[in-house]
Amino acid sequence: MTVAVVLFTSDLRLHDHPPLRAALKAADEVVPLFVLDTGVHAAGFDAPNRRAFLADCLGDLDSSLRRRGGRLVVRSGPVAREVRAVAAECGAAEVHMAAGVTAYARRREERLREQLGDDGVALRVHEAVITAVAPGAVTPSGGDHFAVFTPYFRRWSQETLRKPLAAPRTVRVPDGVRGEALPDRADVAGTSPGLPAGGETAGRDRYSRWSHSGLSRYEDRHDDLAGDATSRLSPYLHFGALSPVELVHRARAHGGPGAQAFVRQVCWRDFHHQVLAARPEASREDYRTRHDRWRQEGDATDDIAAWRDGRTGYPIIDAAMRQLRHEGWMHNRARLLVAGFLTKTLYVDWRIGARHFLDLLVDGDVVNNQLNWQWVAGTGTDTRPHRVLNPLVQSRRFDPDGAYVRRWVPELRGLDGRSVHEPWRLAAVERAGLDYPDRLIDLADGLARFKHARGRD
Repeated sequence: MTVAVVLFTSDLRLHDHPPLRAALKAADEVVPLFVLDTGVHAAGFDAPNRRAFLADCLGDLDSSLRRRGGRLVVRSGPVAREVRAVAAECGAAEVHMAAGVTAYARRREERLREQLGDDGVALRVHEAVITAVAPGAVTPSGGDHFAVFTPYFRRWSQETLRKPLAAPRTVRVPDGVRGEALPDRADVAGTSPGLPAGGETAGRDRYSRWSHSGLSRYEDRHDDLAGDATSRLSPYLHFGALSPVELVHRARAHGGPGAQAFVRQVCWRDFHHQVLAARPEASREDYRTRHDRWRQEGDATDDIAAWRDGRTGYPIIDAAMRQLRHEGWMHNRARLLVAGFLTKTLYVDWRIGARHFLDLLVDGDVVNNQLNWQWVAGTGTDTRPHRVLNPLVQSRRFDPDGAYVRRWVPELRGLDGRSVHEPWRLAAVERAGLDYPDRLIDLADGLARFKHARGRD
């Protein structure tokens, strides 16, 4: 009997899974393997919200495999060591896995290739599993990646995506391969109370329900903060519980402006992957430096703490930050606003904000988190690096009746209409009864400081 190993990483699903399909084709038996990577823990990236969501994903994946006669093998430790050990235990000739783009993922792949090669085991790495189009598959003339989204989107849209693969009917796993108990969400402390359920089953159900009611209206409503009309699929994409290839095919089959707008958002995700694949240092360094002299923790301790706690005195900012803490998720428009406020009003280093997001976001990953923060901070791929999103203008536009603010800032629920966006304009006696802080800074003062720092007085 021939055996192959499938190493699951950020692709925790059975539908449209090229590494699993290739392994099933190459061998009589397959070991579906996930390694709880001690390197991720040591780097501080296994935040409670993502650890709990991961536990759901692994439990769901194991259940789906068991319905097909298989099971998920879970091990803990350095990935290369554990994969090598499993391959030796079952006599595997091949290990299949999805390609990653971060520097960490690349080092992991290099170690696997080297150590498995020493044992005569082949490593097969599959592209377009975590993304719809593989990084590097679409490049500009004379360059290794697109630095601007719009021309990338035009080329990306012309690519012919592979057809989604059905989930296998049967998965035969060899006997005798040791596995550990699956992690349990209940054992994870410090999670957000509104954290969603993880797993492929939950993700596919969410897409089906949302596509019937929200996809056609997505173009018009995706920025509606109070309407909460976005798909909320980002956690499932982050963990690979949903396939971006399948989502694009299904959205295009649905058709219409809403579906087109949704596909564009999937493309943004691929865009960031191809940027980081070409410039891995952008996860920690400015993609395009503006020679900023950012304020750091020691220079802005109180301002940063107020921003993190949702106590800046700007209701739309505070609402978003409180949503993040409660749900481990934040509306995309709100993410732009709070990032812009931290970097361009308070002039705080984007890395401080990105780190806080990674501490709480269930969909937080190095690729999209870091590059979205850089886009807002003006050090990334935005063609207008000095762009400033005024939180008052934005709140009046995308939360005109203040419903989003009232949902997350209960101190202001008694205020009528648009007055909820500017509580500082109330009479002193009214403000005194709100238990809500004064503004950290006047927006005009923040803008002046930012312009001065950027040499644009």
